[in-house]
Amino acid sequence: MSGRSAHDYVTRLLVVGGGPAGHAAATEAAALGAHVTLVEDQILGGAAHLWDCIPSKAMVASMSRLTAIRRATQLGITDNLAPAAIDMVGLAEHVASITNTLARGFSDMLELQDVVVHRGRGRFTGQHTAAVADAEGGVTALSFDHALISTGSRPFVPSWAPVDGERVVTTREAYSFDTMPEHIVIVGSGVTGVEMVHIFASLGSRVTLLVSRHHLLPYRDAEVAAVLEEDFLARGVTLLKGSRANSIVREGDVVRVSTEDGRTVEGSHCLLAVGSLPNTEDLGLGVAGVEVDGGYVKVDENQRTSVPHIFAAGDVTGQMPLSSVAQMQGTKVARLVLGQVVKPLDYGKIAQAVFTDPEIASVGLEEVDAAAEGRKVRITKVPFAANPKALMTANTVGFAKVISDPATHIVLGGTVVGKNASELIAPLALAVTARVRVDVLFETLMVHPSLSEVISEAAE
Repeated sequence: MSGRSAHDYVTRLLVVGGGPAGHAAATEAAALGAHVTLVEDQILGGAAHLWDCIPSKAMVASMSRLTAIRRATQLGITDNLAPAAIDMVGLAEHVASITNTLARGFSDMLELQDVVVHRGRGRFTGQHTAAVADAEGGVTALSFDHALISTGSRPFVPSWAPVDGERVVTTREAYSFDTMPEHIVIVGSGVTGVEMVHIFASLGSRVTLLVSRHHLLPYRDAEVAAVLEEDFLARGVTLLKGSRANSIVREGDVVRVSTEDGRTVEGSHCLLAVGSLPNTEDLGLGVAGVEVDGGYVKVDENQRTSVPHIFAAGDVTGQMPLSSVAQMQGTKVARLVLGQVVKPLDYGKIAQAVFTDPEIASVGLEEVDAAAEGRKVRITKVPFAANPKALMTANTVGFAKVISDPATHIVLGGTVVGKNASELIAPLALAVTARVRVDVLFETLMVHPSLSEVISEAAE
């Protein structure tokens, strides 16, 4: 420590990757007194804000507003006004403005916390050293006491998928179409895939969704998937179940998608939503002694890698790929590095949502998991159609479900399907985290009339 006392020693934290995990770690560590250096070769905020989470949800928000306008007659509003029109260029500009605003906010926060930012590609050159290569060809050497790897992930592109960014695209090119796709074939029926179905069906595109299994969202309750499937069919979406794509061929303005069971679908565009890959190539992880498994960085319950002073957080670890999770992981790493006692993150109590219309949100134990484990639980459910506010706003599709322990009456989990489900899951998330009994949840008086009453009614 060059003659300095332990009291004078300042922890030097290197953060490689400025996404949700990296930004949270950098600002938290700086606030706690560390000297923080952050390396990012693209936009501050990471893929979540540039291509994935924020842009897709911004599109969903616009489409939900469009859907509400189209359904206004259900509320007694006449439709003799000009129909709502879609401006694809304006929509793309709206999404870009949100991304730029958030990026500026991230940059301002880092500057306010005196975080040193290097724009370029970071690479470990040893267990306590790294180098940053910038766009001009310059290289900056860095040294650190602790490091966080938070380089995120990117869409997986199968070898049989000739992505060209025009007619055959991943989610990263899906927000910049100048004109609305006439017929888009979407491959992948997980969370990202169904959100894309909602967006393009709302835009007015003809949509065909390839569902490789028996229902949408294969790791969710079939009851939840059924509500979404019904909505998609009402929007004119074609669902090809049991169809796993194995070939995509583009000929001019036509894209042909073939499946393993011999079917072929022709569309004007094809969008791939079939998973992701970690960004761990050329990071020098081997030089630093950091172990990986299938490309993902191996970590313990405190995000520590095989090298004790190097951590990893976010999608690059292969853990639950949510921005909220990445942010909390990054915050906990910063606190741990600065000597605080940190409780490991409990992945079984994390709320998550699917931003379709209706929305889907869940937390804790799900019914499908309880059944698979043979676990005895009590399940109570209230439909939105029984809720006064839902009737007032013509948002009667969906339900709220509470899962509890029949012996202790403690809330173990919950699911909400319907309007504003991503907001309504909050009291259930708190109940699961704090191990609240269902009677306490019921006796928490919600505003009347409000959609939140479906939660207390399900608890009742």
